[in-house]
Amino acid sequence: MKKHILVKTNIFICIIIIIGYLITSFVSYNSNHTMLKKDIEHISDLSSESIYHKIDSLFTKPINISLTMANDTFLIQHMKNENTLTDDASFVKAITDYLHAYKVKYDFDSVFLVSTKTKRYYHFNGIDRTLTKDNPENTWYYEFLNSKDDYSINIDNDEAKKNEITVFINCKLKDDNKHTIGVVGVGFRIEHLQEMLKQYEKKFNVKAFLIDADGTIQLSTNISGYQKQKLAQNKRYENLLPKLMKEEEKSISFWYSEKPYSGYLIRQPLNKIQWQLLIDRDTAQLEHSMHQQLGIGFAIILIVIILVLGVITYIVRKYNNKLIHLTLETEMKHQSIFQQQTEQIYENIYEIDVTHNCAASEATEDYFYSQGIPRKTPYDESLKLIAEKQIKQEFRAGYLAIFDPAHILQLFEEGITSTQYDFMINNGDDNNYYWMRITVKIFYWDDDQSIRMFVYRQNIDEEKRKELFMKKKMESDSLTSLYNKAATRSYIQQKLMENNNQYYAFYILDIDNFKDINDAYGHAAGDEVIVTFANILKNQFTKDAIIGRIGGDEFVTLQAVASKQEAQAKAEALVNIYHNAKRQGLCHYTISASIGVAVTIHNLDNFDSLYHNADKALYEAKENGKNQYRMYEK
Repeated sequence: MKKHILVKTNIFICIIIIIGYLITSFVSYNSNHTMLKKDIEHISDLSSESIYHKIDSLFTKPINISLTMANDTFLIQHMKNENTLTDDASFVKAITDYLHAYKVKYDFDSVFLVSTKTKRYYHFNGIDRTLTKDNPENTWYYEFLNSKDDYSINIDNDEAKKNEITVFINCKLKDDNKHTIGVVGVGFRIEHLQEMLKQYEKKFNVKAFLIDADGTIQLSTNISGYQKQKLAQNKRYENLLPKLMKEEEKSISFWYSEKPYSGYLIRQPLNKIQWQLLIDRDTAQLEHSMHQQLGIGFAIILIVIILVLGVITYIVRKYNNKLIHLTLETEMKHQSIFQQQTEQIYENIYEIDVTHNCAASEATEDYFYSQGIPRKTPYDESLKLIAEKQIKQEFRAGYLAIFDPAHILQLFEEGITSTQYDFMINNGDDNNYYWMRITVKIFYWDDDQSIRMFVYRQNIDEEKRKELFMKKKMESDSLTSLYNKAATRSYIQQKLMENNNQYYAFYILDIDNFKDINDAYGHAAGDEVIVTFANILKNQFTKDAIIGRIGGDEFVTLQAVASKQEAQAKAEALVNIYHNAKRQGLCHYTISASIGVAVTIHNLDNFDSLYHNADKALYEAKENGKNQYRMYEK
């Protein structure tokens, strides 16, 4: 039988370990995959921004130079006079010298000018050729003339420079009537851009393209616009092109998976040159490697699990009895330590047989006897005797109600197995009370089928006094020691809810002309007035009244009253008392008060409604000359 249990246990452990590994592997894979994607996105975004700014800086200079040349009055004037000076060698030399000066100054590979009248192509080396419509090499020129753009960028072979592939920035030269009289521009070798892209691709492990609005690849590390190759010709992107060309004015980025391709793609518009920058991070190989590593890891872990389970099975079989012995020994030691620690925490621990209403241990009976209670006295009677002799008056009812045998049995029936009560107790000295906490644990005792409880007594005097001190400090107004605004509101609301059938009077009292005292004698005198006012107020109400300071010179009180007439009489007495109170301190002054009174009219009254009503009455008292009270009349 033990063998079968051991085998089942080992199988169960094996299943748990395997499931745990699979869950861990899955979570780990997803976590690593997510982190990897974030890294790829970050690096791709970084490379996109770097390339974007690099291209922007590379094109800014030639575009600005071309636009400057297009607005140069020297060129404009020369183009106007070209018909009369066509064969003038000095005219041609002036143009070529001008172009050559820009070439040398800014180190461009090409600087040119085309006349719309003569179709001459001026180069910094002289007149290169005439641009005719029937020559395909001149398509760029005629297309640009027919466009609405003031400048354009195209990649073409430079016929004036051994047909080297060049990036041209073309600008229209216009006369005073805004008619195009020529095309001027600069060019630089495409190798500069391709080398730059190669460096970024190597650094960030990405592929970069520059494409135009038609999806033609204008530039990559091995392709130029001169070759007229479409991005859609690349199978990797043929299905992605509609998404790539959507909303051309905005940057977009997305993950894609088009078997066997996968990766992260960014498209960023280059508004200055009207192209789009594409950054592609190929992740197919990376994901394949992750899957391969996951498979290898799983195989290795599976082998390790099999070996570990074999060893565990061997050890469990060999040392099963020894482990049981050690477990029992450890448990006994633990129980001993737990008991010692418990005795250090609690003052006394007693056991009560609740079902049979008696002490359940000799130690408990000895405790009752030490308190002057005869032996064999029933538990409920012993409880009452202790309450009368030792428990402070205001805690006796709660003490007897909570630990009464009937209440304990009811708790157990409701599934509640513990309760506690904090109260004040003495050791026979009526004037030396301290805080005690009793915690009981209720349980079922099989031997006699009884409900019992352990009683843990703990001296919490220092802790409780600190707690009450901090609570009082938090709730008290620092100047008057009355309740502050928050505490006043809370206690009044609580009293209204607990005693909703009781008739209450709510008073708002405001010190008359308090600002004048502050202004005339200073804040120290003002504080003295507030303290005097508060002391008078405390002396005029019973202990069960709630009194608070809720503003600078505003006080509220809630007092239980028998009738509206009693509330009025109290308000009138307060007005008279304050009117006759004089003070000689930092200054000589007479205190008077304006009072608003509201009484509860039904059990739906709360702090806010009473305050609102009393405040209306207070306003009326102030409006009628102060030093008086008003009752709120609905």
